[in-house]
Amino acid sequence: MQIAIILIGILILILLIALFRLNTFLSFIIVSLGMGLALGLPVETVTEAVKNGIGKTLGFLVIILGCGAMLGKLVADSGAAQRISDTLINVFPNRYVQWAVVLTGFIVGIPMFYSVGFVILLPLVFAVGARTKLPLLYIGLPMLAALSVTHGYLPPHPAPTALVKDFGADIGTTLLYGLIVAIPAIILGGPVFAQTLKKYNPKPLKSLFSGKVFTDEEMPSIGVSIFTALLPVILLAGATILKITMDPESALMPVIKFIGDPIIAMVIAILVAIYTLGVGRGKPMKEVSKSLMEAVKDISMILLIIAGAGALKEILVVSEVSLYIGQLLQGMDVSPLILAWGIAAIIRFCVGSATVAGLTSAGIVFPLIALTGADPNLMVLATGAGSLMFSHINDTGFWLFKEYFNMSVKDTLKTWSVMEIIVSVSGLLGVLVLNQFI
Repeated sequence: MQIAIILIGILILILLIALFRLNTFLSFIIVSLGMGLALGLPVETVTEAVKNGIGKTLGFLVIILGCGAMLGKLVADSGAAQRISDTLINVFPNRYVQWAVVLTGFIVGIPMFYSVGFVILLPLVFAVGARTKLPLLYIGLPMLAALSVTHGYLPPHPAPTALVKDFGADIGTTLLYGLIVAIPAIILGGPVFAQTLKKYNPKPLKSLFSGKVFTDEEMPSIGVSIFTALLPVILLAGATILKITMDPESALMPVIKFIGDPIIAMVIAILVAIYTLGVGRGKPMKEVSKSLMEAVKDISMILLIIAGAGALKEILVVSEVSLYIGQLLQGMDVSPLILAWGIAAIIRFCVGSATVAGLTSAGIVFPLIALTGADPNLMVLATGAGSLMFSHINDTGFWLFKEYFNMSVKDTLKTWSVMEIIVSVSGLLGVLVLNQFI
């Protein structure tokens, strides 16, 4: 009976979001309340679980996601994203231009949310296409593969960061493992797959591109741009490596742990960015503060969606249904990594949003970690890879790609959707291989 209630609840959630287009946060809250009552919990227990789930989830994530959004906004508004793109494209000859856009998408994609990176970098890709006379998908899809993988796999993006907390993983270790898994996934879904797409040469609508193009004098240097964009990665991954390789009794260990704390690392990164991309380049603090404020506005609904997912997870925990599901799944002769990937992939197919798919999977998947001894960092990556599986007509990313490239639905399914399948399956395979060595 409990399983039937959970399945019906998830089906209702999918219908509310995908069919009735109800706000995702409200959908999560409605389903959480209904599911709690249907499972026989007292009203006061249900409302307390919803409040606790929201509070526990946002307590950690507000700073991480807030600073991440601010950093991405400063990278965009300062011209650092364009500087990175222009420099890499100028360094690489035409026959290697794919690798330039892949590196651009990867570097810019780490601090910047997917849709923002998409809108900012696509005009640059079209400019490169005009200059090199190469087919647009051959150039553009590798960059989008890099953006998609960083969005699905790597902190400080919303779903991976929330999963790190839910699964009890370490954000630095997850980031380090994620970088290892991400590289082959990006290569296969980007440059390798794009080799088969030269027959597609869409003509994008010029009316969609009215964003600012920075002059050379307006942009920061390439060194400052890359250093600032990647500073969270440098701090978190660097601290993780040092903690693994250094003597635990070293006098430097407390400093390393302090810098490697995700909250401290993100605060340091945003403070550095305020100087290197803002006031240090002569911008008034008022202008910098405006960018920071706009960045927070942009993620407000994302935070609410994550909060709603936290409420649903807490209902599953309080009712002990998540433990029951975990015990049932444990009895299946399948790797918990594959199960996590599969559950996220099914929800992604039904709901469309990778973020919602990852967050909804958390409440179902996390008991497997304690029951099977699975590595929580790899479980984050497996769930994240599953959340990218087969984007189609219920995903906003699908329509962004279709409209910007001015393609038919059929051709979008044959290009964009296939790319998402490749990076998802590649991510799972990478996690399974990595699991053999850690």
